[in-house]
Amino acid sequence: MTLPELSLLLISVLAGVFGQFFLKIGALKLGKVEIANAFNHLISMITIPELLVGLTCYGTGAIVYILLLTRVNLSIAAPAISLSYICSVLLGHFWFRESIVLSQIVGLAAISVGVILVISHK
Repeated sequence: MTLPELSLLLISVLAGVFGQFFLKIGALKLGKVEIANAFNHLISMITIPELLVGLTCYGTGAIVYILLLTRVNLSIAAPAISLSYICSVLLGHFWFRESIVLSQIVGLAAISVGVILVISHK
């Protein structure tokens, strides 16, 4: 993977991770959705800035991912985008104080090795 391709990959991953971050913050503001309040929650989603920022980040990430797909094979880009899983778990741990158990660490290590193997293919 060339430097421009790697840059597109990282921008896409980071946009997705920031999207998840802002969606989580917005979801915490939204509160727990139940059947009785589902409609009101759907309407109030458009009034929570963090949710709109999160969706914008996701859209940006998708556009950059499309640009990446013009340059690399899907069989490389799709597995490489799983770097977002690693970033999301770390973000959840450090920002939202979510716990990370040993099985998650092993899984994240496996993803890391897999991504390295996939993107180093020539």
